[in-house]
Amino acid sequence: MPSVSRRSAIAFSASALAMMAAPAALAQPKGVAGQAGGEWTPAQAREILDKTQALTLAPDLGHLSAGEQTAVGLLLQAGAIFQDVYELQRHRAALQVRRALALRTDAHGRDLATLYRVFQGPIATTLDNKRSPFVAIDDAPAGKNVYPWDLTKPEFEAYLGAHPAEKAALTDLRSVVRRADKPSLLRDLGKLKRYPVLDTLHPGLRTRLERLARKPDARALYAAPYSVAYADEMIRVHALLNEAADAVVADDWAFAKYLRNRARDLLSDDYESGDAAWLKGRFRNLNAQIGAYESYDDELTGTRAFYSFSLLAARNEEGAALRKAMNGVQALEDSLPTPTHKKVQEDIPVGVYDVVADFGQARGANTATNLPNEAYLVERYGSIILLRVNIMRNPDIFKGSGDTFGAAMAAPYAGHLTSDANFYRTLWHEVGHYLGPDLTRDGGQFADALGADASLLEEMKADLVSLFVAEELKKRGYYTDDQLRSLYASGVLRCLQNNRPRREQPYNMMQLMQWNWFLDRKVLSFDAATAKMSIDYGRYHAAVADLLKAVLALQVGGDKGAAEAFISKWGTWDEALHGRIATNIRAQQRYRYRLFSYAAVDARAA
Repeated sequence: MPSVSRRSAIAFSASALAMMAAPAALAQPKGVAGQAGGEWTPAQAREILDKTQALTLAPDLGHLSAGEQTAVGLLLQAGAIFQDVYELQRHRAALQVRRALALRTDAHGRDLATLYRVFQGPIATTLDNKRSPFVAIDDAPAGKNVYPWDLTKPEFEAYLGAHPAEKAALTDLRSVVRRADKPSLLRDLGKLKRYPVLDTLHPGLRTRLERLARKPDARALYAAPYSVAYADEMIRVHALLNEAADAVVADDWAFAKYLRNRARDLLSDDYESGDAAWLKGRFRNLNAQIGAYESYDDELTGTRAFYSFSLLAARNEEGAALRKAMNGVQALEDSLPTPTHKKVQEDIPVGVYDVVADFGQARGANTATNLPNEAYLVERYGSIILLRVNIMRNPDIFKGSGDTFGAAMAAPYAGHLTSDANFYRTLWHEVGHYLGPDLTRDGGQFADALGADASLLEEMKADLVSLFVAEELKKRGYYTDDQLRSLYASGVLRCLQNNRPRREQPYNMMQLMQWNWFLDRKVLSFDAATAKMSIDYGRYHAAVADLLKAVLALQVGGDKGAAEAFISKWGTWDEALHGRIATNIRAQQRYRYRLFSYAAVDARAA
């Protein structure tokens, strides 16, 4: 049940970057620079930076106790380590580039350093949605740096086919795939020797690696658990989380227990204990998303999770009121257009928070979290939903959304969008991940059956559930007529694209598919003379229901070919329609990228 997209950009001040300097243990590969096009020109860099909006998140933390304040400082240090690891997961030369740019004092060098922070690495997304290194390095492959750099998908699939006994390890959510060459094997064996706790928590791993090391073969592949691949970093995070637990235990025993369990999880790569403590705990003023959960960055197989860390301050009164309003979830599950239904937990742990700081894959304009993703953990413990209100209701961010909607819609529809509608659509998107089937008809995982497209379909399902249940919620008095209309407008906003999506972009593709479906079902109509769209709200619910039914059937069916055909059919782009609206959106967009900073990080780095 993946959460809302985590790919938006973020930034730190120079002082914060100094605090987050890459640890020496993250050795960089030699000879990676200079393998592709050269460094961007100043004009190329400014083209992006002139379209970048700088925002600062500065929630009031004055209500925290002294122990909670101490814990915040320690958790920010842990988050900085996660940031290093995340950047390294995405590109093998990332930290080397970051260090080199930090040493430059010329104006262009500072611009390139800012670009690095915007994109969390040396690969930019251009204004026309192309990936491009902005320094003289090679582009990252589809598998980023959690697979061998030269590994192709056909080679990997052929190897799995020839070695079925190794498939479980080689497709594990939290492991790095390596070639079984001598340097790699000796490196991982060295970490097991240096940290006996890792040897204990991964029984049999040392024996397997020693066997491979006796006859190394670079054609063979093996899996190194994340805790071994990033051993120095996770050992340090383990210590920081336990120190934070010590600081906060007198004020929030449950949060301290979660931190201790999650610290152990990061060394075992089995998150059950921490997730159970997280999902069932009732915390006082702080919460934190800690770990490797989402696989969006893995464009090779869609199975590898990347590290993220979010530190959140609770808005307790708002959270309590929201939970009270969300009674009756089982009836919504039973109303979904699918033949079978499951028993769901009525008391979903939903919280309303201010972001203190985000790191890694969670960085940026991430509006909400719904975790965990593993179906067996959801079945045992349920899900947790964390709503980030100081992002969702940020007036500067909403202004950009409203301008985008206005560029695409005819009057009077352009005035139908509100910030509250985006809040509620996001909330029920996250509930949507909790509803519907968890497994294929034969009991398999969606990711195993559908590959990388599992994320695309899951995100589209959650979008559609948020819109589908709205009619029933209005009958219950949850929405007024105006609120329902605004929610539907928010659903249209969600579809709009300012560039043609790349096939490997799951969020953008599923949004384009909804856009096309709404056009086909005449929910949306396009006026070629004005290049504006109108909304027929009377057709909205039926169109959503039909598309949701189709998506649920694809998930349960687990047929990869059928999913691919469906995506191909509905993921088309018409330059005369989509292209004209995208041009209008781009023309009015003051900003295309966002650069966040965090007052709490800056204060502790000063």
